[in-house]
Amino acid sequence: MQTIGLIGGMSWESSAEYYRIINQETNRRLGGVHSAQSLMWSVDFEGIKRLQHEGEWEKLADAMKEAAIRLERGGADFIILCTNTMHRLADAVSSAVNIPLLHIADPTAEQIKASGFERVGLLGTAFTMEQEFYKGRLQQRHGLDVLVPDEDDRRVVHEIIYKELVLGQVRPESRQAYRDIIARLIERGAQCVILGCTEIMLLVKDEDSAVPLFDTTTIHAVAAVDRALQSA
Repeated sequence: MQTIGLIGGMSWESSAEYYRIINQETNRRLGGVHSAQSLMWSVDFEGIKRLQHEGEWEKLADAMKEAAIRLERGGADFIILCTNTMHRLADAVSSAVNIPLLHIADPTAEQIKASGFERVGLLGTAFTMEQEFYKGRLQQRHGLDVLVPDEDDRRVVHEIIYKELVLGQVRPESRQAYRDIIARLIERGAQCVILGCTEIMLLVKDEDSAVPLFDTTTIHAVAAVDRALQSA
């Protein structure tokens, strides 16, 4: 079994879900009282959030590289970033260590294509929905047609993430707002929707959408188990 290195704390709410899913999936496959070999470096999200909204991506890159180096020194065989947004810095993280980074968008795209879908809706932070580091990878590397909500809907999605979900707050009115936004993406032709922020799975479930939802938290965590057990 390989040792999984997790860069977490963005937020700890979703990092806890990663830890749960990884260990449950490992036990499901191996039985007994098996659990995953893992290391987690969990950051203080208050500073990360502030730097994100101030556009201080070089400082954020330094923090992510330091976390990756700590995990490599601790014995991790590969790294996962337990957040979609910070994959903007995936190349910087990869360059700082000699072990691989398992990118969150790749197993997500592979599942979407295996399900026969080509046109996808994307929900996430404003950074993920509006910048090219994530959409571009889905489009250029995987050939997917990516739709994002309009400007007002993107603002709503972003604010619910940062003002509620990262604090573990799940509100019925916010679930309804997401349902409405998903419905509008479907009206524009989305065949499925990516929950492209690791906290959205706390709020939105399959029954909230008329088309399949692809939860990046679960997909990424299970892909980490796949890799960790590939030689087991």
